[in-house]
Order: sequence, then C-alpha cells, then structure tokens
Amino acid sequence: MSAPMESDAYGAPTRSVAIHHVRAALRGAERHGLDITALLERAAVPPELLDVPLARVSPQQFARLTKAVWQALDDELQGLGPQPLKVGTFAMMCHAVVHCSPDLRTAINRSSTFYGLFPGGPRFQLEETASELGPQVALVFDLTAFDDPDHYLAESATVVAHRFAGWLIRRRITLTRVEFSHPAPPHALEYDLLYGAPCTFQAPRTALVFDRTLLELPVLQDELGLQTFLRRAPGDVLARLDYGSTAAAQVRRLLGQSLPDRMPDPEDIAARLAVSAQTLRRRLAAEGTSFQRIRDQLRRDVAIAALATGTVSIEDISRRLGFSEPSAFHRAFKRWTGSAPRSYQPGD
Repeated sequence: MSAPMESDAYGAPTRSVAIHHVRAALRGAERHGLDITALLERAAVPPELLDVPLARVSPQQFARLTKAVWQALDDELQGLGPQPLKVGTFAMMCHAVVHCSPDLRTAINRSSTFYGLFPGGPRFQLEETASELGPQVALVFDLTAFDDPDHYLAESATVVAHRFAGWLIRRRITLTRVEFSHPAPPHALEYDLLYGAPCTFQAPRTALVFDRTLLELPVLQDELGLQTFLRRAPGDVLARLDYGSTAAAQVRRLLGQSLPDRMPDPEDIAARLAVSAQTLRRRLAAEGTSFQRIRDQLRRDVAIAALATGTVSIEDISRRLGFSEPSAFHRAFKRWTGSAPRSYQPGD
C-alpha cells in the first residue's frame, strides 16, 4: 500500500528552482572562502547536483540554502553587494513600512528611503507616467553597484518587491511588463511564471511596470500578518508562482488545480479557457512553449518537491502524476533533471 498523500509533499504546485540559481546564490559565499559543500548539506541539497545542468531543487531546499548563506555571511545580499546588508534589515524595513504607510505609494517610497540609509542597500524609485494604456508607474531599480554577473539580485529584488507590494494591499499586482537591463538568460522562459507578464531584456533600465492607480490602494496588513510573511520568506516569496494572463500561465494554473486527480488533456484545458485546442496550441507556440512542455514542467516540479520531503515513495509519486508504471516515471524524471529520482531523496 502506498504512502498517504502528505500536504507538504503534494501541496499547491510551486516552481522548482533551477540549479543555475543555486550556483548563483552560492557565488558570494565562494568569494568569501566559505565551505560550499557544508552550506549545501545544511540545505539538504546533494552537492553533486551542482554538476548536473538540468538539476533543480525544491523551494524549501532553496529557502534553507538562502538562509544558510545569509547566516554564514551575515549579509542579506549574499556577498554580492558593495557592502554587507546585515540579516534582519529586510524584516526591519517591513516593520517600518507596515505600521507607518497609509497607501502603497507611501509604502514603496518609505522602503526606498529606508534602504537609502545603508551604503550597500538596493536603490529603487517610482517613476509615474501616462501612456496609451492609461496612467502607468515604473518601479525602477539601480543595481549597478552590485557585483552580480548572474543577475541573481536583479531577479530576486524585482520578485521580492512585486510580491511584497501585493502582500501589503492584499491583492495581486498585475504587471504590464517587466524590463531588464541584462541580456536574456538561458532560463528566460521561467520568467513567465515569476512575473506573469511580458519580459524584455537589454532594456535601458530594470523595472516593474503596472497600473498607477494601484498606488492609491491602502496598506491592509498588520503585525500578525507580517509575522507570517517573514516566517515564510525568502523561499515562499521567491518561488511562489505568479499566474498572469499569458496562455502558458493559465494552462499551468488549471493543470495544477487538477492534482492529485486525473491530469486533463489539451482539449479539456482549451474548453475551460473557452478556446479551441488549435487556438490554444497556437497561443502557446507564440509564447515559445507547448502543452506537453508545461505539463512536464509541472509534473517535474511536483515530483521534486515530493521527493525532497522523504515521506512519499517513488511508486506513489509515479501513480499520482499519471504514469502507467514507475519505470516510465524514472525515464521521464531523468529526462527532465538529468538524474534518477532516488538521487533527490534525503540520505541518498
């Protein structure tokens, strides 16, 4: 009899984290001469995965790794900034903003002022404009002082700012677009699930662009909510999916809602989106993906999260994800990650 479904193993599908980000998160620690293997072991990440290009880790593993690097360096910028930003700085900014801001505009401006007090802190500001889409605002980041060849802090800063702003007003902030000054990375397709909006690269600036009227919304969070938010950071913030209006994001959301029941086919999903299967295929192709690719990515992410808990058997995962037999799951998992499922289980 297979193991019962565990909520931690089969919760709401989250985005697994590419090994690229693991290596990037460790870059500053390496520069400071830290024992990388020890940090990985503290996070329960098998060190050998660093050498597997397709490898990925669960959000929980990545959160543990981030916290391990923070603590080892006493630096929330993980050794990539011009000066360390002591652990606890982000939490103190959150406290200052939550209790003293009547609306989102004030909250963002105060957080910018707060970080401006630290020589090594990130720099960002609001730029309000009008466009053919109506009043827009860009949250513009200046990250030129960071020694960040992987653009890891550019991704982290924009994701955290977006999630934190939405958390403050208790609603999703729909982004019009996201601009990056760096070139498109190899994992650019993953940005769709991070931001839920079109992303452009090699732009004149790094910025989040959204509806300016959202700045008028009141801050609705309080001390109790902040405690929960901080307890879940950084893993929940960095790995949480943002389901935007793209076809790929909508398909992933609907597929995720089907688990652990039968995985819908393209015709089922197209019908739920009120389009034909052919139209759905065309839209996905225009976004550089396909139904099969999205389904495989979802199954891969769910499998990685379940394996990392060590509480669910490979046979149970195989069955829950719709494979006819464990051997088929083994083959698919190795194709997705470059490794066998057993290498992702604790203790192996």
